[in-house]
Amino acid sequence: MSATARGLRLPLPVVLAGAHGHGRWHLENIRRLQLAGLVRLVGVCELKPLVGEELVGFGAVEQSDDFGALLDTTGAAVAVVSTPIPTHTELALAAARRGVHLLLEKPPAPSYEEFRRMADGTAAAGTAVQIGFQSLGSHAVPAIRRLVADGAIGEVTGVGGAGAWVRDAAYFRRAPWAGRRRVNGVDVVDGVLTNPLAHAVATALALAGGTAAEDVTDVETELFRAHAIESDDTSCVRVSTAGGGRITVAATLCAETSEEPYVVVHGSEGRITFWYKQDRVQVRRGGTESAGSPALYGRTDLLENLVEHLMGRAPLLVPPAATGAFMRVVEAVRLAPDPVALPADAWHAVPGERAERRVVEGIDGLVAVAADTLCLYSELGVSWARPPGSDALGLHGASPGDLHDEVNTS
Repeated sequence: MSATARGLRLPLPVVLAGAHGHGRWHLENIRRLQLAGLVRLVGVCELKPLVGEELVGFGAVEQSDDFGALLDTTGAAVAVVSTPIPTHTELALAAARRGVHLLLEKPPAPSYEEFRRMADGTAAAGTAVQIGFQSLGSHAVPAIRRLVADGAIGEVTGVGGAGAWVRDAAYFRRAPWAGRRRVNGVDVVDGVLTNPLAHAVATALALAGGTAAEDVTDVETELFRAHAIESDDTSCVRVSTAGGGRITVAATLCAETSEEPYVVVHGSEGRITFWYKQDRVQVRRGGTESAGSPALYGRTDLLENLVEHLMGRAPLLVPPAATGAFMRVVEAVRLAPDPVALPADAWHAVPGERAERRVVEGIDGLVAVAADTLCLYSELGVSWARPPGSDALGLHGASPGDLHDEVNTS
């Protein structure tokens, strides 16, 4: 059915659910698109309403903590959902029941079962859903795919990802669900690879050509924590795909210094490195850089792409089906044993800083080496990553078959 047949007209009325925290970024993006005449903010769903300058320039905006009622009274065509992870599925389905299309923040759900319930329910309702992996809107992604297809680096041998970020203890107190695997028996899975550096995982899978759930044949996990939290802050995963691909992503929130996260496509004759937050790409062939500076690419905003899709002018860039493989990784992390607390001699507190910050010794380099070699921490000779009883290949997560069985029997 065309957008015109559905009665959609620009600017599309939008409700934002979750306007604090990361939701502030969405609020400013909606402001930008409202000035461009594409959308119009008609509602904000928040426990703590926005006030004063936060809403300047938007016109009349209704506010409520009742998402469904707000969609009903505002006549919203689109909802942007940037709320705690465990709320995503129910809010998405509430929107779908009303025919409201969605931009749903990542991770789309805390478990594969909840992801399927969301994806199947919204598909049955005929609503469009865009998952908020902004890096997949980068024009560098199709450009890298073309380079690979043209043989720029020979035969692809694997894809690595690295994320080294700095977060202090206050980061894990920013919300009741922060740094938690579950709250009151409800899955959250707020780990380093499933939330703050989830883009590294999703982007690596996209460049490896393994985005669908059925593409994943195995997920190996190694989950650790330096901070006094429930979830992981220093972890790595290795994903095997049906096409023979191998993807290793290593990440930490306990780095000495923050670095731009990146994904690297390894080939028999070179490599392509993609700093996905910067849309920057470097091609190396035969151990040397290609001629010229790293290439910079543009990016298509995902809410703008959703609007274009609803008007019949573009396909969705990140529909739920394109995040199935990522959700297999989330599920492997969810089902894995609880993260291992690192021994006291594996990390140090940074002196002189107002908020406590812990740094894992040598982790900045270790994350980079893991992405470079496609090895897990346990395979890199790190003492804290080789607990008694682990095998030579590290700690293994469940296979997708095991994940499917557990979902169906839980």
